[in-house]
Amino acid sequence: MNKLFGTDGVRGTANKEPMTIETVLKLGKAASAILANGKAHHKFVVGKDTRLSGYMFEMALTAGITSMGGDVVLTGPFPTPGIAFLTTEIKADVGIVISASHNPYQDNGIKFFGPDGYKLSDTIETEMERLVLSDDTITPSLPQERIGKAYRLSDAAGRYIVSSKRSFPKHLSLSGLKIVIDCGNGATYKIAPAVFQELGAAIAVISASPNGKNINHQCGSTHPESMITAVKRYKADIGIAFDGDGDRVILCDEHGNSIDGDYILAMSAVAMKKEGKLKGDGVVATVMSNIGLELALKKEGIKLVRAKVGDRYVLENMLKQGYVLGGEQSGHVIFGEYTTTGDGIITALQVLSLMVVSGQKLSELSRVMEKYPQVMVNVTVAKKIPFSSVPEIERVIKTVSGKLKDTGRVLVRYSGTEPLARVMIEGQDQKLIHAYASEIAEAIKNSLGTSASDT
Repeated sequence: MNKLFGTDGVRGTANKEPMTIETVLKLGKAASAILANGKAHHKFVVGKDTRLSGYMFEMALTAGITSMGGDVVLTGPFPTPGIAFLTTEIKADVGIVISASHNPYQDNGIKFFGPDGYKLSDTIETEMERLVLSDDTITPSLPQERIGKAYRLSDAAGRYIVSSKRSFPKHLSLSGLKIVIDCGNGATYKIAPAVFQELGAAIAVISASPNGKNINHQCGSTHPESMITAVKRYKADIGIAFDGDGDRVILCDEHGNSIDGDYILAMSAVAMKKEGKLKGDGVVATVMSNIGLELALKKEGIKLVRAKVGDRYVLENMLKQGYVLGGEQSGHVIFGEYTTTGDGIITALQVLSLMVVSGQKLSELSRVMEKYPQVMVNVTVAKKIPFSSVPEIERVIKTVSGKLKDTGRVLVRYSGTEPLARVMIEGQDQKLIHAYASEIAEAIKNSLGTSASDT
């Protein structure tokens, strides 16, 4: 192992490094050693999604933390944003989520939150990584009376449900709305239906029977087809599809048209500005967000700041700019007034409140933005060299960008986890941007790579 932490914690295939019980045990010890804040019995909140491997990692983390004198509060299956909330709610020192988010059940991961509900800094993660990967033993000689304890928080779900509902205007109700909820067989399978039903909606719930292996399988935010089909079947007003750990959401309107994070940001930003709630008149998105979002916001006098892919970078820029709204095209949206990380339930509630207040259908609200056609081509590369240092690649990118001008956008970047260069182009003409993308991909292939494929 060369590195543990990626853009969102530690992640990998269960029972293979780094996601083995041995490494996770060390991770629990390292976290306890570094994050104790000088307390004899520091407190950790540990939650997980519904993956089969979650049980063994929950036990490994608990063993590592308690052996170092930490106390562990266990929630069982629980959405990631719920753990961020509980960490601050019960004044814990650390929150830990065992989840690989939208990945298949074979994968798993570990991510951490600090006492303020925000994800840990790169500096702290680097120190934890150093301890885990070093040959030093992280086992103190603690007397038995100082060993930590573990217990389950029986009212965890109730606390999070109440907190989530507080983000919905108290004087409003979802009565009269028919909602399809796709829980992705993940961490929201009990909590999400309760939230929307308690607010008065008529709900139809699908993919809410997790068995440890069906999380995200042909369902949830990465596979919204089932939700779309159900919306049409039940003649629902809106469909809501969560990913495995509940920190992102994809919607669909009453006609079954998919509504991603870019649309959610556009609708929310425009409404918040009209209400005087959009601090700084700005929004943070990522380099992957559609140019249609940028143009829609510009028309309303709203600035768009683009961050690197990853919700932690979105949040970092939100805090830096003083903005209260940001997110990713994938449906990972952060409403800073209510949460410290992406929260699928709260995001859905904000969109529903727009529908109730305006009296408009979701298809009408989403017209605030027109999505431009987008093409993505992946090129397998033998080495990752800065594109600016390869004259032929740099020339083609500049040529294509010059042709598109203000009617499109070119983004060429390396994958953070695979030996791939990703060429993404947006523009008004699907056929034309596909040709441009192929032209850039060919230049990369000739200079650095071996093959190219469309996605």
